[in-house]
Amino acid sequence: MTASPDLGAPRTASPELLRSVFRQHAAGVAVITARGERPVGFTATSLTSVAAEPPLLSFGVATSASSWPVLAGTDHLGVHILGEHQQELAATFARSGADRFGPGTSWRTGPEGVPLLDGVLAWLVCRVVARIPAGDHRIVLAQPLLGDPAGPGRPLLYHQGRFNALRD
Repeated sequence: MTASPDLGAPRTASPELLRSVFRQHAAGVAVITARGERPVGFTATSLTSVAAEPPLLSFGVATSASSWPVLAGTDHLGVHILGEHQQELAATFARSGADRFGPGTSWRTGPEGVPLLDGVLAWLVCRVVARIPAGDHRIVLAQPLLGDPAGPGRPLLYHQGRFNALRD
């Protein structure tokens, strides 16, 4: 057994250390959408299944994000699991100032007015349960109401600062 190093007094890691460590963590890629005056959305790699009973999920969103004002007040949102064929879609929803719902994005209005992206691996329409302060972010806790898990393809991953496909 290896002894743990003496870390001394408690301290906080730098944002750079946290980013560097999490670049080693492969994550699935999702797009979160909501209806506002205009539809909003962003790419998320922080999507987590929280509980099965009742079904709950969570994701983090920066309060500085352009989507946050709509997400802060909406009752319903969409969660879309992207496929490896959707790297450009992921990049569009991650890019600041991009026309995310422009001509290059195929979508429709779904239940509760939630914007639903076409061609994704899976989607959910969720009811927002809570918005929990977490530093410069909010953790959004949501309860899935309905969805479709049967889209085509394999999942898109985010690793080392890039979108990647699974390897066989």
